[in-house]
Amino acid sequence: MRRIFDSADEFVWQSGWKDIAILKFCLLSLGLLAGMGIAEKCKKGVRIAASVVFTLTYIPLMVKYLGILTGKGEKA
Repeated sequence: MRRIFDSADEFVWQSGWKDIAILKFCLLSLGLLAGMGIAEKCKKGVRIAASVVFTLTYIPLMVKYLGILTGKGEKA
């Protein structure tokens, strides 16, 4: 468990403002998918948009994080 926390700390230290912004969009879209407290007629569009944003932001974040976790990421 300590390794995961250390790699998360390293991820934050290696991340710039753009990475943090992408992380926030990723979490926002995940929150939208979890909440979905909107009108029934709009749910489908919001679900699709949130799913697309989540997928497009999650993939690059995980590629960077897994590189750090496996020791192949850049060292600051």
